[in-house]
Amino acid sequence: MNRTGLFIALGLVVVVGLLFGLYPELDLKLAAVFYDTATKTFPLKLNAIAAFARDAAMWIAWAFVVPSFAALIWKAIRPDRPLLVKGRTIVFLLATLTLSAGVLTNLTFKSHWGRPRPVVVTQFNGPEAFVPWWDPRGTCGRNCSFFSGEGATAFWTYAPAALAPPQWRPLAYAAATVFGVATSALRMAFGGHFFTDVAIAGLVTFLVIWLAFALIYRWPRTRLSDERIDAALTRLFWPLYRATQRRRGRETGPAPSA
Repeated sequence: MNRTGLFIALGLVVVVGLLFGLYPELDLKLAAVFYDTATKTFPLKLNAIAAFARDAAMWIAWAFVVPSFAALIWKAIRPDRPLLVKGRTIVFLLATLTLSAGVLTNLTFKSHWGRPRPVVVTQFNGPEAFVPWWDPRGTCGRNCSFFSGEGATAFWTYAPAALAPPQWRPLAYAAATVFGVATSALRMAFGGHFFTDVAIAGLVTFLVIWLAFALIYRWPRTRLSDERIDAALTRLFWPLYRATQRRRGRETGPAPSA
C-alpha cells in the first residue's frame, strides 16, 4: 500500500475510464467472447462447476473477515477481556469490506446506476439497450450491472494481503490480484457484468483500501493503536455487560480506564 500502487491504480482508472468511455463498444466485444451465438446464451452460467467456483470465491473472501467479526462479537459479550484479534485489524478489514463491497457498490451505484447487465441487452438476445459505463440512464431498475459487487468483494482480498508479513506481502498481493481477476472473469463469463463493471470495482476497492490503510496505519495524525481501539470498544460495550451481570446478581464496577 505505497505510493507506487496508488499511482498505478489512478493511472488505470484514467486509462480504463477514457478508453471505454470513448469506445464503449469494447465492452460488448469483450462480453461477446463468452457468448454463444448458436444457443443465444452465455453457456458457462449453466455450468455447475463454474457456479460452485463463483460461490466458493465469495466464501474464501468472507473467510478472511470472519475472525475479526467473531472477535468483535466476543468483545461485545465480554468487554472485560482483551480483543482476540488486533483492534486495527478489525477496524481495517470490516471498514474496507463494508465500504467497498457494501456501501459504494450495492447501496450507491448498483441501486442508482441503471446500467443493464450483458445478459439482458439486445446485442445478446435481451430486451434492454446497452449503455456505456459512464451513463446512469439505463433501464435497469435494481441490482444493476455497474459496478460489480462480487468483483469488489474478490479484489477486497488486497486488504488482508496488506496485513501479511513484509516478506510475504508481494506474494499476497499477487494472489489477491489473481483471485480478483479470476472471479471477475467468471462474472463476465456468466453474462453478469461487462469488463468495465469488474475493472472499476477492483480499482475503486483498491483505492478504498489504500486510503483506509493510510488513515489507520501510516499517517501520524490519524494513525490508530490496537490499545486505543480495545479501550474504546470496552467503554462502548460495558454498560450492556454491566446490566447483564447485575441481572445475574453480580455487581460490576465502571468500565476500566484506558
